[in-house]
Amino acid sequence: MKPLAQTAANMPGSGIREIVHLALTMPDVIRLEVGEPNFPTPAHIVEAAHEAANSGFTKYGPSGGLSSLRELLAERVTRINGYPVEMAQVNVSVGGVQGILAAFSAVLDPGDEVLIPDPAWPNYEMAILLREAVPVHYPLYIEQGFVPRPEDIEPLITERAKLLILNSPSNPTGAVFPRETIAGLVALAQRHDLYLLSDEVYDELVFEGEHVSPALYDPERTIAIYAFSKTYAMTGWRVGYVVANETISKTITKIQEPMISCVASPVQKAAEAALTGPQDCIRDMRDSYRERRDAVVALLKDEGYYVYTPRGAFYIMVDVSDAGVDSRQFALNLLEQCRVAVAPGTAFGYLGDHFVRISLATEKGLLLEGIHRLCEFVKHEAKRR
Repeated sequence: MKPLAQTAANMPGSGIREIVHLALTMPDVIRLEVGEPNFPTPAHIVEAAHEAANSGFTKYGPSGGLSSLRELLAERVTRINGYPVEMAQVNVSVGGVQGILAAFSAVLDPGDEVLIPDPAWPNYEMAILLREAVPVHYPLYIEQGFVPRPEDIEPLITERAKLLILNSPSNPTGAVFPRETIAGLVALAQRHDLYLLSDEVYDELVFEGEHVSPALYDPERTIAIYAFSKTYAMTGWRVGYVVANETISKTITKIQEPMISCVASPVQKAAEAALTGPQDCIRDMRDSYRERRDAVVALLKDEGYYVYTPRGAFYIMVDVSDAGVDSRQFALNLLEQCRVAVAPGTAFGYLGDHFVRISLATEKGLLLEGIHRLCEFVKHEAKRR
């Protein structure tokens, strides 16, 4: 038989999913590897989907999403994120991840270079390679709190560069980029005529500081990605949205047809209920994540493994270099010997190798027990060296 597509063959698998799939085959594992809220989807959201399905609202919808939902999304971004958005700028996607792939498909040609953070969520690079574009990694140093600096990025920009990816609050680090950093990165993009893809799916999960979108400074070149997954504990519902200028937005709408046709109609009604219903669930989840963050930071200080405090999202990177193996092998050993699943830093890039990512979206008692086991395992392995 003829070979499969080279683009698919060249795309690496997810280092996070490797651990997820192994953890699912084992009993009594403390799951700290996956970025999924442990809260249930609020009942009024579930009921809205149920009512929509029962009433026969189960047909195809528009490729860009229901007009009623897009209007609500435009209003939400204008109100929460602070820049004016019209319905025509919004496309509803199958989660944030498909929105990212649609955005890449709209702006990238084969051979275009894309500047992505290191460490970063691995799906960026996977999607870039599927588009036959070229990932160029820019560093996020722990000494700067994992906040990017234009002076570290600018030397990497060539004439083939087309897109700069930003992610604040950040997965995997939990960093929240200051306003002056965002302004400086927008100025960098303007100097080199780059599109900006701003992954803002954790925009309402900020513990300290503020979330600042680059669209505040340059909405024309910014493509912003949002999702219901983290904000409303709707990971399995798979609903997100993309906000861009009207030219890009129209192109994404066209791309949606061969890519997904449309997002499931009852799911879109659930999303409408999320936006129009009680919002205290967001505050309650954010407060819980902050409490867990503080407890984990205190425990890491007690154990001697504290290196920084994340300011948003629900992740923390823990330095496990004392164990003397790369982070992938460490994660595999920890899972096998201690029944604790963590995401290896190698999944997020070269600069993540000393770390593992911990998800704070886990019940507090299990979270602290998992961190304790991790620290004891690092100490044990360090003594063996």
